[in-house]
Amino acid sequence: MASTKKQPIRPKHIPERTCIACRHARPKRELVRIVRTPGGKIEVDPTGKRPGRGAYLCRQQTCWQDGMVKKRLEYALRGPLTTEDREGLLEYASTLSSGKEAVDDAESLSR
Repeated sequence: MASTKKQPIRPKHIPERTCIACRHARPKRELVRIVRTPGGKIEVDPTGKRPGRGAYLCRQQTCWQDGMVKKRLEYALRGPLTTEDREGLLEYASTLSSGKEAVDDAESLSR
């Protein structure tokens, strides 16, 4: 007789990354990847798969501002940001939620 022992179901692995501004580890899909392409251009990478040096930021304006002002993004991408790069990233950040709204959302989810 063959045994019909079932294997336990393993939870799916969810990759985590750390925000360079607030230093919180979160699932990769909750963060925004910024990439320095091999050509040296800085871009937002919505798919998370573009080639180049990457860094992750939360979807909060406060993290984006900290990343730019404190030069954490420059350090993580291993190179300076041009004025054009900085303006493009700040424009993208203006479409994100403010830090207070994100904190309120997180508190309501934890209840």
